[in-house]
Amino acid sequence: MKRTTIMLSPELKTRAIQKANQRGISLGALIRESLEVMLHNPKDHFSDDPLFADDAVFHDQGPKDLAQNHDFHLWRLSDNDLY
Repeated sequence: MKRTTIMLSPELKTRAIQKANQRGISLGALIRESLEVMLHNPKDHFSDDPLFADDAVFHDQGPKDLAQNHDFHLWRLSDNDLY
């Protein structure tokens, strides 16, 4: 194995150490295992999330101004109808 240095936020490091302790493994083992799982098949990591299972979310071209004019596109409202 090769030694690698990574930067973690204090909160993430604390949570990782707690998870490693719960599982009875070292922080390094938890990180290696997590990387193996993620790199083995990254799409499976999100397969249980219904948001990512909905193909329309990612494949629909949709209007280019959806974020700015979401009320109009969802409810066909203009800015004047909102106030």
